[in-house]
Amino acid sequence: MVGGKRFLYVFFTTGILANLAAVNFYPASLGASGAIFGIIGALIMIRPTLVVWAFGLPMPIFIAGILWAVGDAVGLFIPSNVGNAAHLSGMLFGLLLGIFFKKEFGKRRKIKREKNVVRDEEIRSWEERYMR
Repeated sequence: MVGGKRFLYVFFTTGILANLAAVNFYPASLGASGAIFGIIGALIMIRPTLVVWAFGLPMPIFIAGILWAVGDAVGLFIPSNVGNAAHLSGMLFGLLLGIFFKKEFGKRRKIKREKNVVRDEEIRSWEERYMR
């Protein structure tokens, strides 16, 4: 949706920022979970109604994101080896980057729609040729 370069930008930026935030809560922080939550956060802003499988059920990604965030917020108060602070901060940074990319994504979709207009005659011709 945003392209490979922007995807990598979101992944690495949110991963680094999430780990920088997480070292304030843990003695050490290193991992990609903050970056993955950053991707989730950005995707929530870009396509909030995208259906994903979470907790064994299909649901819009914004609902899954809320559930994951609540789970991590609760996890902050339960001692474990999970970087809940990294997850939450990664999602926060992803949401912020997603706001920026949503504006660009909307502009690019309008341009692509105008370029990729297919006439009804072309569709019918293709259907007659290949859908017999």
